[in-house]
Amino acid sequence: MIRFEQVGKRYANGHVGLHEISFRAHRGEILFVTGHSGAGKSTLLRLILAMERPTSGKLLLGGQDVSRISTAQIPFLRRQIGVVFQNHQLLNDRTVFENVALPMQILGLPKAEIARRVEAALDRVSLKEKAQDLPSDLSTGQQQRVGIARAVVHRPALLLADEPTGNLDPRLASEIMGVFEDINRLGTTVLIASHDLALIARMRHRMITLQRGRIIADREEEA
Repeated sequence: MIRFEQVGKRYANGHVGLHEISFRAHRGEILFVTGHSGAGKSTLLRLILAMERPTSGKLLLGGQDVSRISTAQIPFLRRQIGVVFQNHQLLNDRTVFENVALPMQILGLPKAEIARRVEAALDRVSLKEKAQDLPSDLSTGQQQRVGIARAVVHRPALLLADEPTGNLDPRLASEIMGVFEDINRLGTTVLIASHDLALIARMRHRMITLQRGRIIADREEEA
């Protein structure tokens, strides 16, 4: 699903975000990328999304060379990817339903299809009954669930999450990670960037550790 082959990223100011890293994330896998602030986690995610381009190496997503695609191809690439942020970035003047529907509206899907997919996405994160509420009416954990529903409503092959539990207490963080596992069980490849080592250790999934732009450990999933 994802393949980094000696991928490096050097910025104009001389800072090196990634030092020729290589790894594969297989289709249907759930993978954690961890490391302290500045380790390269966000750089890695931005490269997958083609928000930035590698300085060296090859980055493949579903067999497509992301490092070589044209600017015109990027929107199509991103339709295969759902993204969850630490700050869920919901629109507070729109209902939960309208927030989740937004990606479908951008794609121009028929209203009936949008309604069906939004209902299914909200049901997946146990918020079906909150469809007409405003985000401000929800708890922090519920707001993050809405963000996850919005990220998966268009049925992406890959789900990326950037510090998705950073603003949550330990109990809510565990609940949100459980939602990611549920989504993964339906066949979606999930890559989560997080510095919460204690929580990740309890999850018992594969974990790649970055330090100053280098992979220093790749722990396989435990039985």
